[in-house]
Amino acid sequence: MRTTTETSAGGSAGGTGTGTGSATGQSGLQGVPVAPVNAPRPLWKVFLFFLAPMLLSNILQSLSGTLNNIYVGQMLGVRALAAVSSFFPVMFFFIAFVIGLGAGASVLIGQAWGARDVAKVKAVAGTTLSVGILMGLLVAVFGGIFTTPMLASLGTPPDVLADSTRYARIMLIAMPGLFVFLMSTAMLRGVGDTITPLFTLVISTLVGLMVTPALIRGWGGLPQLGVASGAWATVLAFVVATIWLGFRLRQRKSPLAPDAEFFRHLRIQPQLLKAVLKIGVPTGVQMIVVALAEVVLLSMVNAYGSNATAAYGAVNQVVAYVQFPAISIAITTSILGAQAIGAGRANRLGAIARTALLMNLVLTGGLVLLGYLFSRHLMGFFITSAPVIEIAQTLLHIMLWSLVMFGMASALSGIMRASGSVLVPTLISIVCILGVEVPVAYVMGHRMGLDGIWIAYPATFGAMLLLQTGYYQLVWRKKAIHRLV
Repeated sequence: MRTTTETSAGGSAGGTGTGTGSATGQSGLQGVPVAPVNAPRPLWKVFLFFLAPMLLSNILQSLSGTLNNIYVGQMLGVRALAAVSSFFPVMFFFIAFVIGLGAGASVLIGQAWGARDVAKVKAVAGTTLSVGILMGLLVAVFGGIFTTPMLASLGTPPDVLADSTRYARIMLIAMPGLFVFLMSTAMLRGVGDTITPLFTLVISTLVGLMVTPALIRGWGGLPQLGVASGAWATVLAFVVATIWLGFRLRQRKSPLAPDAEFFRHLRIQPQLLKAVLKIGVPTGVQMIVVALAEVVLLSMVNAYGSNATAAYGAVNQVVAYVQFPAISIAITTSILGAQAIGAGRANRLGAIARTALLMNLVLTGGLVLLGYLFSRHLMGFFITSAPVIEIAQTLLHIMLWSLVMFGMASALSGIMRASGSVLVPTLISIVCILGVEVPVAYVMGHRMGLDGIWIAYPATFGAMLLLQTGYYQLVWRKKAIHRLV
């Protein structure tokens, strides 16, 4: 595929526009500035304009959960943190397909928005939300009923099983609302709006920050709910934030505002669903495979006792934050690429990919360095036991550096997803997870103990980067790129 130099902002999102809209954008997204098509904005600035609010949003989205874990670990102890950590792979498993739907919808919405087809934007969003709500109801019913057997099958330590069940059941029953929340913020990015999700998540984080300790200590006459405090605070936080989001979108006349016209599109349109699923199903399957692999690894970790489980939870919290630039860059790459395709500027995809790789090296690499410098302090946020801090710090040191490779592979996968090419990149990721991560964790775990399990992550990310790069260079760049819907 031929590429051009980064001379124009015309093929971008997040306040720069990809189509032939006016300098203020379409009336459907008032308040989001759109640069004229021929504005000489360098691509790296376009990236930062889109990326910065989304990166902050992703951080805030996890911050609520992190604060809950800090409160639980510091105020209730290591066993309580282990109880919460045991649910992490289960929750990831259930929201995986919804993340895939959001990814598929954001690509289609991005292409439609690049072509300034507002009706198609609404139709894609309505179809995606309808499917997501139905899935959420199924998870709420079946997940809520079978919470204890599900956690027990993972080998959750018996001394934390009851607390873990109380936490998990609340979260599972609340899944329909959480699904709507996650998909709404993902689809807004498709129309170039990364500011509204940021404000929404600020509200969510503040609510969680106030409510969690209040429920743990029983402030103001509230009941003391123990481990369940974090779950109830999370539910209240996203309910309040979603209500605010609806009012905000109506006020700004967003194309995704929950108004009468939008609700007319809130139905499943088979043709659009097929297009969403073409991208979303492979992405969702990949997420599910990742979740299943994490379940397997957690089962291995659980065999070492609740201290190891607590260390696993603390390391995951830090790793999540270091991954945010990589994940945000990959999403930005997909959206900018999709809008460029919708605007008929597929020749800019190569430049978008190169910019993504460079920014990942700088941003993710910088956070990795900070993670090594302050690893003990970071683990101390979550854990009060000195021996557990030592375990967690060692595990963090083993795998943290490999997140740079993860970011590079994700960026390449993101630019290919923008064109609807998801099957092979997804298969590459799945093969690496099943063929590298799980076997390496099993073999090295038996040879080196707990430390050996974490060696699986660098091995997996290295293989993933090598294979994604080969497919991108040798196959995908030679394909013709067209708008999907």
